[in-house]
Amino acid sequence: MRDTTTRPLVEVRNLKMYFPIYSGVMRKHTGDVKAVDDISFDIYEGETLGLVGESGCGKSTVGRALLRLYEPTAGRITIAGDDVASLSPEALRRKRPTMQMVFQDPQASLNPRMTVADIIGEPLDEHSGLSKAEKLARIYELMDAVGLNRTFANRYPHAFSGGQRQRIGIARALALNPKFIVCDEPIAALDVSIQAQVVNLLEDLQDKLGLTYLFISHDLSMVRHIADRVAVMYLGQIAEISPVDALYARPLHPYAEALLSAVPEPDPGRDGARQRIILKGDVPSPANPPKGCNFCTRCPKVIPVCHEVEPRLQEAAPGRMVACHLIHPIDATRAGETGRTGAQEHSQQQGV
Repeated sequence: MRDTTTRPLVEVRNLKMYFPIYSGVMRKHTGDVKAVDDISFDIYEGETLGLVGESGCGKSTVGRALLRLYEPTAGRITIAGDDVASLSPEALRRKRPTMQMVFQDPQASLNPRMTVADIIGEPLDEHSGLSKAEKLARIYELMDAVGLNRTFANRYPHAFSGGQRQRIGIARALALNPKFIVCDEPIAALDVSIQAQVVNLLEDLQDKLGLTYLFISHDLSMVRHIADRVAVMYLGQIAEISPVDALYARPLHPYAEALLSAVPEPDPGRDGARQRIILKGDVPSPANPPKGCNFCTRCPKVIPVCHEVEPRLQEAAPGRMVACHLIHPIDATRAGETGRTGAQEHSQQQGV
């Protein structure tokens, strides 16, 4: 669980990940796709930060940039005291054992020409220097930890179900005893009946090994189950960061409110059930985001300043950060405690 008395294990400041756009025979640089546009957040040791948002908002790009699978355009990424963004190739290689990734598609992330033992043992070959016997013992230990039968060690990935393949990927990620793991939609490609098993496995491993997760997902119900805090992304920027219970009880940002309204409820007809919010229009292009707030073209509570000034992520209540002009800083604590936001005050002032 989150311990705010210590320094965060992961600190991200002003992270940008732009992909250049070229046109013409001379490949002239004509612009950039702003997949991640100036975001900052922390992840504390032993906690799970959920990262949610609709497709194309930049969630997976954030995870890959944190581990330097993509070279960030700008920003600082500190993991366990080291500025990962500025490490040399050799220093980054030495840092790799402390930070690993579980990929979305377990079939695509496993080499079909390697056995389970070879896949799990590859990180050990690169970084551990173990003897053959020690490596095999470690492989068996990892297979036991993720619930795989040791007799599967010499089989190939095609012989397994999707859930079993993901367990192989998790075992590979654990091989070098990492401190931080990016889980990039690890259940999206799995059957619904298997998703809960994989999430429960991740939780058990976190408790046993003291792991820290960035859990990227579309499944808001599963994020509520596993995460301590949740960051909501929209068009490359973070709209809100809140403790999971506070966010799901009363989201403050209009986009977070609309996103959570789509979560199915067991008894939608009961009193006080959340009203479904249907956003109008399409998501703007990350190559040409709107002026001001990225969400202003679809926000049902938009006000004139939203079209002119980009809101900054600011504290709206203890532990809650929101990037929205409708959350008045002078009333931020009251808004967090009562759920009364600047949008509601604005509506009252306009006689709505």
